Amino acid sequence: MKVLSLLPVLTLLATGCGRHEPVSDAYGNFSATEIMVSAQVAGQVLQKNIEEGQRVLQGQPAYCIDTVQTVLSLQETYARQKSISARRVNIQAQLAVLEEQQRILESDIRRFESLVAEGASPQKQLDDLHNQQALLEKQKAQVRTNYQSVQAEEEALQASVLRFGDLLQRARVVCPVSATVLETYAEVGETVAAGRPLFKLAALDTLKFKAFLSANQLAAVALGDTVQILTDDGLGGLRSNTGRISRIASEAEFTPKVIQTREERVALVYAVEIRVPNPLGLLRINMPGEVLLEPAAK
Repeated sequence: MKVLSLLPVLTLLATGCGRHEPVSDAYGNFSATEIMVSAQVAGQVLQKNIEEGQRVLQGQPAYCIDTVQTVLSLQETYARQKSISARRVNIQAQLAVLEEQQRILESDIRRFESLVAEGASPQKQLDDLHNQQALLEKQKAQVRTNYQSVQAEEEALQASVLRFGDLLQRARVVCPVSATVLETYAEVGETVAAGRPLFKLAALDTLKFKAFLSANQLAAVALGDTVQILTDDGLGGLRSNTGRISRIASEAEFTPKVIQTREERVALVYAVEIRVPNPLGLLRINMPGEVLLEPAAK
């Protein structure tokens, strides 16, 4: 009889002490778009200007890789350009001399043609002048060929200058976007190869929250709708974060393996991506959360 009399009291205590927290509609984790920045040239790391956890701006210097060999190659190319330029000037002078000789020779030919027509000069002298003219044309053709060869070499050297300049620029590694440094992989003094990762970035101002909704839940939301993402507040309660649905999968899939119950594992769900602002930096990559759907905010 005493046991029966305690049952109503226990029921009232359980009801009074129960926590009335919202029932979540889905569960998931936060993620961010990560960017891996790699070395584009090989060499020794001379400077490292970033640290893990640092907030960086787009264009901010991150690493500097040794460029001595590239600079030496560039200086050598400049010296070859000067030599080629001198050769080009010399060839232009040769061509000018030949053209002047041709002008004088053509004048002599016209004069001797008149003399031969009047019988005052033998034909052989005129023939010799024509032979000289033919030889002069061959010499001019050869000089022009040499000039074209020099021009081609100049263009190749100019391309080398641009290439070495590009390598010098690539040796100065900058942050491609404004973000937070997640990890660094090289230190000052290390020799890195082209393509080796140097650091990883992620924009943490806004995180992505991926969850899975059933077909019934999906019918109540649309792209751009506002939802609430609940996370632990560190005090035993939940903190509410507002986000907007940015992507809804067009095809259903089986519930991911992280869902443990057999009933939920075989259910068909739709992946939903929610963009959640993170101005205070309280949200972290891989942090779990819960989705509380709200009426569509149009």
